[in-house]
Amino acid sequence: MNAAESGSSNVSYYAKKQVTCPVCGQLFKREEMLSGGGRMIAGNLTDELRRIYEPSVKHGPVYPLMYTVGACPSCHAAFFWRDFGEITEAEAGEKLNANSQDRQESVMNLFPYYDLTRTRTLLDGAAAHYLALLSYENLSPAHSSTAKQAILALRLAWLTGDIHKLCPGRHYDYVQQVFYRKANYLYNQALEYENSGEESMENVAHFGPDIDKNYGYTGVLYLSGLLEYKYGQRTDLGARLHKLDALKRNIAKVFGLGRTSKNKPLPLLEHARELYNNMRDELAEGNKLDFNFNLDDDDPD
Repeated sequence: MNAAESGSSNVSYYAKKQVTCPVCGQLFKREEMLSGGGRMIAGNLTDELRRIYEPSVKHGPVYPLMYTVGACPSCHAAFFWRDFGEITEAEAGEKLNANSQDRQESVMNLFPYYDLTRTRTLLDGAAAHYLALLSYENLSPAHSSTAKQAILALRLAWLTGDIHKLCPGRHYDYVQQVFYRKANYLYNQALEYENSGEESMENVAHFGPDIDKNYGYTGVLYLSGLLEYKYGQRTDLGARLHKLDALKRNIAKVFGLGRTSKNKPLPLLEHARELYNNMRDELAEGNKLDFNFNLDDDDPD
């Protein structure tokens, strides 16, 4: 996949210290992106809180997300880099070793010919994220696994969209929609677990969802509403409107948190305002169809 081979020696480097896989115990190299020299030219922030990086004349397009996950070339277990020092072999070794072949085959079906030993390409970066999504399924709630899976699924939607733009006609636009729906489910599941006490988000070091800014729990509230609004089911109108009505209250909380913060995340507040208004408009249309919603009880104005 030549068009997706964006990794090169002038974009990334290998750290001197190798990483130990907590699953199989093997050492492997950590690849990181070089950030200087005009490689990362920050552009717009999307409504999904993704930072767009403009291609430079010298380095071309760059995809910083490619390097945020580590993947072991031996057993194909993958995690956020920080977790390689947090997860123990006792926690992950037996189950993830047993699932190694199934994990590789699942990822190969979506990202054929991925390679974890070469300088990372966009295809390899997406494959590493999918390996991580599958790996966290086998970790305990103590590692905030659901919230991390949510972040990974959203980033996978972005990366597969990037692959589709570079290599159209290979159905990655469909795969992108699958990951968006997966992210929608996981973000809402993570919030449900947090509220019930079943699984805390305290072990998420960086909520992102991109690498440039950590929007924290406020961002999780916003994204749970945005993803449902954009990618939630539309076959059952009543169920959709009731879900949006509940999530609209979370978006109102984003405004409340923003007002009391000394460092207001202004881009987040702007996007949240637009989402809130869109939800109100759709619910107002639902009222015309005899779905009764109180549109004024949680207005942040």
